[in-house]
Amino acid sequence: MAQLLTSPPPPQAAELRRWELADPADLRTLRASLHEALTGEQLLDGQRMDEVPELIVLVATELATNALKHGIPPTIVRLLAVDDSLILDVADHDLSTIPELSDTRPMGAGGRGLQIAMAVSLKVGWYATDRTKNIWASFPRR
Repeated sequence: MAQLLTSPPPPQAAELRRWELADPADLRTLRASLHEALTGEQLLDGQRMDEVPELIVLVATELATNALKHGIPPTIVRLLAVDDSLILDVADHDLSTIPELSDTRPMGAGGRGLQIAMAVSLKVGWYATDRTKNIWASFPRR
């Protein structure tokens, strides 16, 4: 089974945008706002995105959903940039658990956010601060 990196993103990564989510209803706003941050354009209903923005939005939605469902709010989603990569960093306030890749759950049972992130991003890792547990995923910059 693949392992998550246990380190923060590169320290020189600059924060481009930040979102705070209190409940699952905030996910729709996150998706639209993140798409606009990545492309400079509003996401219209039913519109398809380019591959990298679409994958970043997918991973953001999956990781934020997990954080909202299993973590302690608020969930903080940050979009970072470093060199030729974009980094998505999702934090919750539950320090009592560590992220685990679950490959034993049946399909459709949920809990696949980390596996999706591992499949579509360049790297995935996690780290804890004194107040948050963070999962991050990096993607190529256009």
